[in-house]
Amino acid sequence: MSDLKGKVVLVNFWATWCPPCRAEIPSMERAWSKLKEGGIAMLAIHVGGDTNNIWAFLSEFNVTFPVLIDKSSSVSKAWQTIGLPTTYIADGQGRKALRAIGGREWDHADLIASIFALRS
Repeated sequence: MSDLKGKVVLVNFWATWCPPCRAEIPSMERAWSKLKEGGIAMLAIHVGGDTNNIWAFLSEFNVTFPVLIDKSSSVSKAWQTIGLPTTYIADGQGRKALRAIGGREWDHADLIASIFALRS
């Protein structure tokens, strides 16, 4: 996260075995194309699981946004993630400005506008 200092960052905690996580990945990919052009960073953090399943899943959905793996779940615990998927959006000062528990359509115009509003 220190490399992203000063940027708005969307951080999504997910897992391949989680149906709502699987359902929202295509909308996250569509949102990513809009967010990166607007200077917003996005990280997906897979919680636990077999890495072979993760890469197969990501290639199936043509995911191009950065994906990290939290094998021990220590990062999700530190972020106080209580269910999957959970998404946090940190403002430019690194504060958790928004939190969404459960799946979303991340490319919805209202969500994109809310994220871009955090840039100022």
